Amino acid sequence: MASRLLTDSVAQGLVRFDAAGQIVPGIAERWIVTDEGRTYIFRLRETSWADGRPMRAAEVVAVLRRRLQSRARNPLAPYLTAVDTVVEMTPEVIQIELTRPRPDLLKLFAQPDMAIVHPTRRIGSGPMQVVAKVGIVTRLRPIPDANRAADEREDPQAEDDVLLIAERASAGIARFSARKSDLFTGGSVGEWPLLAAAGVAAADIRLDPAAGLFGLGFVRREGFLATPENRAALALAIDRPALVRSFTAEWQAAEDLLPAALDSSSPPAKSSWQPVAAEDRRAMARARVDAWRTAGNDTPEVRVALPSNAGGTLLWARVAADLHAIGVRPLRVAWDAADADLRLVDAVAPYDSARWYLDQACRPCGEAATEAIEAARLAPGLAERARAMAAADRLLAEDVAFIPIARPLRWSLVAPRLRAWQGNERAWHPLNGVRRNPI
Repeated sequence: MASRLLTDSVAQGLVRFDAAGQIVPGIAERWIVTDEGRTYIFRLRETSWADGRPMRAAEVVAVLRRRLQSRARNPLAPYLTAVDTVVEMTPEVIQIELTRPRPDLLKLFAQPDMAIVHPTRRIGSGPMQVVAKVGIVTRLRPIPDANRAADEREDPQAEDDVLLIAERASAGIARFSARKSDLFTGGSVGEWPLLAAAGVAAADIRLDPAAGLFGLGFVRREGFLATPENRAALALAIDRPALVRSFTAEWQAAEDLLPAALDSSSPPAKSSWQPVAAEDRRAMARARVDAWRTAGNDTPEVRVALPSNAGGTLLWARVAADLHAIGVRPLRVAWDAADADLRLVDAVAPYDSARWYLDQACRPCGEAATEAIEAARLAPGLAERARAMAAADRLLAEDVAFIPIARPLRWSLVAPRLRAWQGNERAWHPLNGVRRNPI
């Protein structure tokens, strides 16, 4: 989180997120989208690198091309495969051509992973710059906006500096509780139990309405987990309301893979287990486990990969109890264990497309669902893409390839004086957007 915040502070992309998670100009002052989302034309504003040298369109194009080609370093690369060409039209204009329409591309380009950073000098164009770094502490100072009128421009002072501290979550929470910092951001399920131990005031805890996935993905589909009916038994076993309440009453449980239709042509698909009444779910799940054992099989054993932190332990207590109640023997393994059967997926969606949710849930899934997701990626038009995603969503639901539990729990600790802080679906809070006087 600290490294992404640092990148977002010292370098911006063509566009960026504001404090509310909305798209605002970055290096580009304006843009147009044509041909159903196949062509993006950006007009660059007058921008300089942090060392004062003017930024040229050719440099921006070169950085963007590297970002798009670096699949190993850029987690967004799998969702940018439709980008065909990035070219300099004039010294102030960049054009991006896509082979397939992507009207939601801007939210990907606003992510820190697409920021324009000089390849050798490792600097960007602000809105802040590094003025000192000692150990885990980086001192950032605002860069005056050259596009403002001279009489509106203010030279940043030392009191405008921001200290970004990259430390363990426990240390950051303790620092905030001791009133030695104004902001702790990027909190998740893993750190939530630490808040009570640190005595953090409830008024300082701010939750984001984060969009994304929180649930259990099937890593191995062997033995008891080889059939959708048995995988559905595990989905039936999870008591979602009790699980989320063990963290906070404000956390929202979820049973659908998609939070809404998004760019699919249909509402979120329902798995076969979802219509079962809450009071009947555990009995139905146990009946399936009993049928498995009656057929001469051993008691099912399921290895669940969870983070090794306080939140992971609390989550394990709930999940293990639910699985044990239906006759399954649960075992906890490390989150990255190669022999896991289920693995926690806890991720905020970088943009609002059903394809991201489908792709995250299909790790792995059935052949038909995999083919439908690929068909959505390669669809030549928006209507075909929407139909393919609806088909993939339905097939994933039938396959029971993922167990949704809730929406991601994302939170920050915010001092009262940071009045500009706003919760948003991206759960992203640029440092220049939470200051007393946003840059």
